[in-house]
Amino acid sequence: MSRLIVVSNRVAPTQEGRPAAGGLAIGVLDALKETGGVWFGWSGEIVGEAGEPVIEKHGNVTYATVGLSRRDYDQYYRGFSNATLWPAFHYRTDLARYDRQEYAGYLRVNAMLAKQLKALLKPDDIIWVHDYHLLPFAQCLRELGVANPIGFFLHIPFPVPEMLRTVPPHEELVTGMCAYDVLGFQTDADRQSFVDYIERGHFGHVSEGGMVHAHGHMFKVAAYPIGVYPDAIAQAAQQFSDRKPVRALREAMRGRRVIMSVDRLDYSKGLVERFQAFERFLLNAPGWHGRVSLVQVAPPTRSDVQTYQRIRQTLEGEAGRINGRFAQLDWTPIQYLNRKYERNLLMALFRMSQVGYVTPLRDGMNLVAKEYIASQDPADPGVLVLSQFAGAAEQLPGALVVNPFDLSQMAEALERALSMPLEERQARHADMMGPLREMDLSKWRDAFLADLGHVATAATVTRNAVKFANIAA
Repeated sequence: MSRLIVVSNRVAPTQEGRPAAGGLAIGVLDALKETGGVWFGWSGEIVGEAGEPVIEKHGNVTYATVGLSRRDYDQYYRGFSNATLWPAFHYRTDLARYDRQEYAGYLRVNAMLAKQLKALLKPDDIIWVHDYHLLPFAQCLRELGVANPIGFFLHIPFPVPEMLRTVPPHEELVTGMCAYDVLGFQTDADRQSFVDYIERGHFGHVSEGGMVHAHGHMFKVAAYPIGVYPDAIAQAAQQFSDRKPVRALREAMRGRRVIMSVDRLDYSKGLVERFQAFERFLLNAPGWHGRVSLVQVAPPTRSDVQTYQRIRQTLEGEAGRINGRFAQLDWTPIQYLNRKYERNLLMALFRMSQVGYVTPLRDGMNLVAKEYIASQDPADPGVLVLSQFAGAAEQLPGALVVNPFDLSQMAEALERALSMPLEERQARHADMMGPLREMDLSKWRDAFLADLGHVATAATVTRNAVKFANIAA
């Protein structure tokens, strides 16, 4: 029986009973626990020199992790992955920088990880690679002679061709991506951006069924929007609603309305614009003073990267300025929490709030939006204010969709959400729960792996036919 081999930049901690933090980790663990297999990637440790993978087995899942040297971490992770690809793919070319040595480090680490993985592979293994840190990973494996099926899923946006070309080695990167058997994207717009790059650059063509012929390889390109388990989220939201932090917030609010936001501390999330739109709402609707608070949870991320240090300082400054302008002795407009909370606890906080405020400037999917809807009480649900630039906007028709660059529109949406009648809130919530259940996390996983199996089988038949034809000749 085939094993599933999942490859990602980071391997999530294996603590039993603790939910994984992100969509990638949740989906990976779910797939592996059902099928068994291997999760391979960086351990998160900085080591003197990368050695052999550390192997741990928990149940039917094997975790294979490697450390990175300081040089590899600086060039591959802090450098090209997060100082070049991340900002460019999120349309922030003003924050992107390119360094040839960092790109060389990116390629070097991908090649090193591919070599480490090859030693663990069996002939029937199916390999599923995740995210922008590993764009050339299949190409590295192919160069080592690995013929196993290899699929790739991008969790962040894929930029339009004009934006992608701002990354100097764009052609080399896309050539590497063409070594996969299946390329998966969050939205059809992301898929189309990749296809446009291939066709406009005359690198290949697309045929029926999303099959792309480019750089001497045939592979499938499709959108696989990642989902959540809505019923499990609803259950967790109810179970954790009496935990101490939730009770404390409820008591501190004293009956006030709560606008809830949860994001990593990242410039792509539109946090500064979100605070400023809330300020405009307070200016335009003085009747809400003292009656509503914005609770922003923003755990720090990549704290050793200067750009992220600046966004933290800016956000803290904005929160202080707005609170200083509007606060009363018994009311703080913005509660800004720069720390992590357990995921199930966040679901309970979502459930007790009246508005979910999810307004990234650019996002691949944004599972927070889906988690907010799934956590609500159907009898008295909150309202989701959602950016049009989050992939989730395509699947959540009951949200109040806004342009995060339009502060007035966001302010108006907040007022509308807080004033919305119960019947409308219930109808909107029901409209969104249908798609959440229809395209849950299992459907995402199964759809991708089914396509990978089909394409890989077809590719094997084609390779064998060519081989036998050559022998006969």
